[in-house]
Amino acid sequence: MASRFPNVKFEENPRELSHPTLRFLRSYWEEKRGGRAMPSRADIRPSQIREHLPWIVMLDVLPGLKDFRYRLIGTLVTRYFNADATGQTISEAWASQGGDGVRGLLGILRDVARNKVVLRLYGEKDWSSFGLEKFESLYLPLSDDGENVNVILQAFVFNPPEVLLAREIMRTNGGELPHIPKLSA
Repeated sequence: MASRFPNVKFEENPRELSHPTLRFLRSYWEEKRGGRAMPSRADIRPSQIREHLPWIVMLDVLPGLKDFRYRLIGTLVTRYFNADATGQTISEAWASQGGDGVRGLLGILRDVARNKVVLRLYGEKDWSSFGLEKFESLYLPLSDDGENVNVILQAFVFNPPEVLLAREIMRTNGGELPHIPKLSA
């Protein structure tokens, strides 16, 4: 993972979250779980998180943790990645990024599902080999039986003006971001 996404950092059970959507979702998750290890998918009501839905991703955990399927991807997340992978597995959606990228993301999701842990990820500009903007993400496990994680609720946030401008440039440039050489000091 580190070689594929060299600028991504991880934090288990984060105490401080700066983005309002991440703070809200963590608080909402805590409220819904009550005294349980984690809430169920049925506890999560879209009407109660409506203003945060553009940032939300939900992933179904497939048998044996072999893969995860995108159940829902918020509109801002699809614009960040310039794709809508709803209905696809991680292996399908990330195939173009190579085996390291697929294995890295599967490893993150498996960690959340196996350990029933809340995980925060954050990356600086160019965090991936295909050059993406700064982001912050929160992964929250859900369980219908109270024991096994069957859905992962995720919020993926970023600076919309910066990213949406870059995506507009991509559209007008035939799908490619122009390479801008760095000036030497």
